[in-house]
Amino acid sequence: MAVELYLDLLSQPCRSVLIFAKKNNIPHEVRNISLMDGEQYGDPFGKISLIRKVPALRDGDFTLTESPAILLYLAQKFQTPEHWYPADLQQRARIDEYLSWQHCAIRLHGSKVFWLKLMIPEVLHVEVPKEKMEAAVEELSGSLKLLEEKFLQDRPFIAGGHISLADLVAIVEVMQPVAAGLDVFGGRPKLNAWRDRVQAAIGKELFDEVHQNILGSQERVKVMDGSKLEFSKAKILNFFM
Repeated sequence: MAVELYLDLLSQPCRSVLIFAKKNNIPHEVRNISLMDGEQYGDPFGKISLIRKVPALRDGDFTLTESPAILLYLAQKFQTPEHWYPADLQQRARIDEYLSWQHCAIRLHGSKVFWLKLMIPEVLHVEVPKEKMEAAVEELSGSLKLLEEKFLQDRPFIAGGHISLADLVAIVEVMQPVAAGLDVFGGRPKLNAWRDRVQAAIGKELFDEVHQNILGSQERVKVMDGSKLEFSKAKILNFFM
């Protein structure tokens, strides 16, 4: 039986889940949830996720939220190739370590750059102070440095010689500020080479397909209706500004 995946591909974690499901031929049905339209706050989705976040999964009567938990569930239920979450204790620990770290580091900082550089000025029409933007880019640079020096080191991938869940979760986060027009790969040859390896392991066609919407954000914001975000404007500005 196919699992149901509740997704919005503007969301980094949603992209990681969809790439994983498609790459591993996991039977699934996508249920699109528009975050811009506030569909996560509607009654139908509330029955799936009380925390009102995507991605979410439904497998029969079982529901699950949080992308790392969803990825681990899919990997183990569908017995995907071992390199995604190896049996080796130390390789698995490297993956767990990265998944535990990234939420308050590269995810937070990449998202902040995306909103401050693109969404807040272009959609919410609020001016972002120069010092706020510079501080956000500096925070992101610190996280990218840790990705290179602590998590990658001299390995091809985070857990060793093969792509894992950690790399998948990392790449979608790194691509988020790219979608806002920030070149995160310039001057970072190690990060650039890692990106190319991850993209090749996923498959360029699948990688491009899942990132198509987010990488078109700079054009999409020109016709985006900012009034749809009025319900959460204060919350967004409080969080990112």
